[in-house]
Amino acid sequence: MSTSQDASVRTNRSDWFKSSFSKDATSCVEVRFDGGAVLIRDSKYLRDPANDPARQPVISVHINMWSQFLSNVVETEPNPANSVPSIGRTTDGGAIVRDAHGTALVYTAAEWDAFTAGLRAGEFSLVSA
Repeated sequence: MSTSQDASVRTNRSDWFKSSFSKDATSCVEVRFDGGAVLIRDSKYLRDPANDPARQPVISVHINMWSQFLSNVVETEPNPANSVPSIGRTTDGGAIVRDAHGTALVYTAAEWDAFTAGLRAGEFSLVSA
């Protein structure tokens, strides 16, 4: 359940960042806390010089639904919610994150494992204002 107090939750980060478990990898799940939303993108997109940075696919999760999304990341049977992007697991251990508008981000097993390890270490958690 959302409350006005939930909406005031903030983080101490406002730039794009990846899990420390990604180390020097250039392909990562990247996250950015942006006011009332948490943005997710795939760093592989910008490796191709033909891709326009302004058109990079980004999935937005409402700040009040971020904890539900993170719970779904680590669950073997995610709890589907209309306002939370779906997470499909690939046969090789990767993941496909898809929002209600059809935007899909495809991650390899190594990328998803690093993101999940960072999640378990608290790197993507919200902190109180």
